Amino acid sequence: MPQFAPVVIKDTAEVAHTYNPDSITGGVATLVESTGVPIGDKRITISSTKTQGDRRKLTFKFSFPVVQDATVNGVVKPTVVRTAYADVVFSFSGDSSLKERGDAADLVSNFFYLKEHALAAALIKNLEGLY
Repeated sequence: MPQFAPVVIKDTAEVAHTYNPDSITGGVATLVESTGVPIGDKRITISSTKTQGDRRKLTFKFSFPVVQDATVNGVVKPTVVRTAYADVVFSFSGDSSLKERGDAADLVSNFFYLKEHALAAALIKNLEGLY
């Protein structure tokens, strides 16, 4: 079982973002990249459950809020103006091999490497539709 530890992820500009452990509640682990304003914290939640039969379901949820200052009655207050979300779910059979699980994770990860995959980049970065 892996230890709950900080995770460093680079963005498209190769800037490193550190997500630190925040809590484990009800079997869901939360990592946070703190902005100093809690409502603006970027989050990753991770859960691992056994489902019907002998399947293992792994769920990764990401949230990326954008915060701007809003002035209400002369008081400046940070406000979330929008949030981007991403959910990734893996479901593996109990008799799947280490190689099968590793290949699935690598293929999914590499598909979303937008510098190399025009389809994913067009859909995600440019919000284009398919035809």
